[in-house]
This record gives sequence, C-alpha cells and structure tokens, in this order.
Amino acid sequence: MGLDIHVTVAALVVRDHRFLCVEEMVGGRLVINQPAGHLEAHESLLQAVVRETCEETAWDFVPRALLGVYHYTSAHDVTYMRFTFLGDVTTHHPKQALDKGIQRALWLTRAELLSCVDRHRGPQVMRTVLDYERGRRYPLDALVSPL
Repeated sequence: MGLDIHVTVAALVVRDHRFLCVEEMVGGRLVINQPAGHLEAHESLLQAVVRETCEETAWDFVPRALLGVYHYTSAHDVTYMRFTFLGDVTTHHPKQALDKGIQRALWLTRAELLSCVDRHRGPQVMRTVLDYERGRRYPLDALVSPL
C-alpha cells in the first residue's frame, strides 16, 4: 500500500495589517482559508501558487519568500504537504469569476482570524499567520527545480 500525499500550495498576503483570505464551501461548510490549491502535473510550486491565488481571489500574486512547508493529516486520514509562500498582490481582476466553491475573497485582520478559528479549513491557516509574525522566511531559491 502506497502513501498518498497531496501536494498543495498557499499564498500568505498581508496588506494594511490584513491577510488575504477566501471563504469557500467544503463538505457543505463555509470555511476560511488562505488562497490555496493542489499542484498540477508539469507545474512548479511557484507557478501553482500564482495560478491558485489568481483563480481563487482574482489577484495576481508575486511570491517573495517561502514561509514554510506544513505537514498535515486531516481527520479523514488524508495527508497534505502544504508549501506556503509569502508575497504581494498586484493587479486585481474584479470581473473574473472565482474558482468553484470559492464564495469570495476577503481581507481579515489577525483578530478577525482568531475570532473565527472554528471556521478555518485547517490548523495551517493560523499557523502560517503566526510563522509570518515570528519572521519566518526562506529564500525562493531553496526550491530546487530539475536541470
């Protein structure tokens, strides 16, 4: 029996002391998450986080640093390796339709995120905010692509 690991990416964007988040329907429940999604075939981690951020928020994302790699096993025994990137957003495309399941993009303060922990998609949502506040950063060149 092989190990089934889902490789995902997420974007942490901070502007005016607010974090870019999404409200999304998951299993019939409206949850809060950072813009995030799965790595697709023949795609780099950086390409994936730029694509996912735009699909879920209609913002163009520019990665600046790797915030961390988060290992998480859900209550349903699904294992995730989540690569979270810190960066900036540039152009907004307000007429763009958001990805399936995404209800809206929103900017939340740390206090607002703490007040709705029970609605977070998983523990990695707040953990990445705490790591950001602790100053955790890794250079993007820590990610090595094939020659």
